[in-house]
Amino acid sequence: MKGVLSVESGYMGGHVEDPSYEAVCMGTTGHAEVVRITFDPAQVTFRDILRVFFGIHDPTTLNRQGNDVGTQYRSAIFYHSPEQLAAAREVIAASEEPESVVTEMTPAVIFYEAEAYHQEYFARNPHAGYCQYVVRPKVEKFHRYFAAWNR
Repeated sequence: MKGVLSVESGYMGGHVEDPSYEAVCMGTTGHAEVVRITFDPAQVTFRDILRVFFGIHDPTTLNRQGNDVGTQYRSAIFYHSPEQLAAAREVIAASEEPESVVTEMTPAVIFYEAEAYHQEYFARNPHAGYCQYVVRPKVEKFHRYFAAWNR
């Protein structure tokens, strides 16, 4: 996406220090699987990133994304400022069914970077089953609906 400088997979929002992927998957750490996005606000706004976020995942299912079920798969925004929280609320309010959105909005806390094999996972494993059936449709949706923001 134009203006996005880096994306890192990781975990946030739990009560266990430096959790492993396996521990997060068990659902006992309280962490959500997240991405940390570093972006250039001169090229892309936080609101634009939120529009993509809400456009490519389902923010209406509690603790679930597709076949992935558990609190680690909750729809969540970990915001860094009151302005980011306000932007998230505005984007949700402008959505088609704002009353159906269950996205958690929580102040950002410690980000734990996921293991190296999770970084750039789709790019490195495009033929893996998860990538074919879960990630690829989201990437295609991005290209279809947000083509103007494509690199």
